Amino acid sequence: MKLTWVDVRASAARAAILEESLHQRVDAVVSDAVADFEGLPPTVKKVLFPQGTTLPEDLGQTDIVIVVPEEHGLPEELAAAHPEVEFGRYVEIKDPATLDEACQSANVYPWSLLYFRDPTKIPLEIVIAAAARATGSLITIAKDVEEAEIIFGVLEHGSDGVMLAPKAVGDATGLKSASVVDSPALELVELTVTATTHVGMGERACVDTCTHFREDEGILVGSHSKGMILCVSETHPLPYMPTRPFRVNAGAIHSYTLSQNERTNYLSELKSGSKVTAVDVKGRTRVVTVGRVKIESRPLISVDAQAPNGQTVNLILQDDWHVRVFGPGGQVLNSTELKPGDTLLGYLPLADRHVGYPINEFCLEK
Repeated sequence: MKLTWVDVRASAARAAILEESLHQRVDAVVSDAVADFEGLPPTVKKVLFPQGTTLPEDLGQTDIVIVVPEEHGLPEELAAAHPEVEFGRYVEIKDPATLDEACQSANVYPWSLLYFRDPTKIPLEIVIAAAARATGSLITIAKDVEEAEIIFGVLEHGSDGVMLAPKAVGDATGLKSASVVDSPALELVELTVTATTHVGMGERACVDTCTHFREDEGILVGSHSKGMILCVSETHPLPYMPTRPFRVNAGAIHSYTLSQNERTNYLSELKSGSKVTAVDVKGRTRVVTVGRVKIESRPLISVDAQAPNGQTVNLILQDDWHVRVFGPGGQVLNSTELKPGDTLLGYLPLADRHVGYPINEFCLEK
């Protein structure tokens, strides 16, 4: 989980933004007025950022002060006078000299608040690399939630946190959602094949992602939202065709797959820019981006299986030998060679679904 700072200094809807931010459990509220921290719960950090104003003598309930050295003095000098508060430094990066200042700050101070004037993320990459062994935290200013998502993923590590000044209610929620860069592991189960049936022609979807899958990774797909089978990516050699390590020949277009934040999507809904969850044979997950989806008419095969708890699972795939699913231990199984008694890897989501969201309601799928 990355850090989320909400800047309310210039907010026209401060009360509503604060209420949303506290509800979303953001990590810090940023203001230039100590009075704004009154009444805030101890679960949220109070960050004073008096940019363009003087530093008050009484810091009140402030936890962290971000200073502009040219206006307020050096953080270490101020920290000596206020040992009860942490001090950090603000750096605006606009040229090589200020980039060097940002790298130095990242290695010296517990908090560095960074604003990059240019849209390129190369300077941020340099600071992240320069501070790889530092113990302080980098907080980068984002103009919107979309940029926050990018900042969290820069150089695979991302900034330790993002500060955002919400333009409207909903932005704090988006920031908190963007900060969740780790995808939780899933508990996979072993399914026993009970039947396979050639079901004729239909449309199937190949999901082409912007990511190299590992040989033990694929995506979960199923005809029903509460039972899915782990489909193999095309990372393994095949006769007559090259490997396509970004692709999963996933199944018929009505099928469900896991996207992100516990949501499901139909394969037919996916498009360039959509998110799906890559899953390996141990249940470890990561969210990947869809580059395109290829939907074509092909012969289809239906695979029925049963979970240890008796729950039935179905998956309809392209009826072709090169389309494969995972068995225990990462065993790669050709769909057309499956037979009753074979064991597959799958996942049993607990909740029913309404427009992809988990919901506790009666729902019968068959």
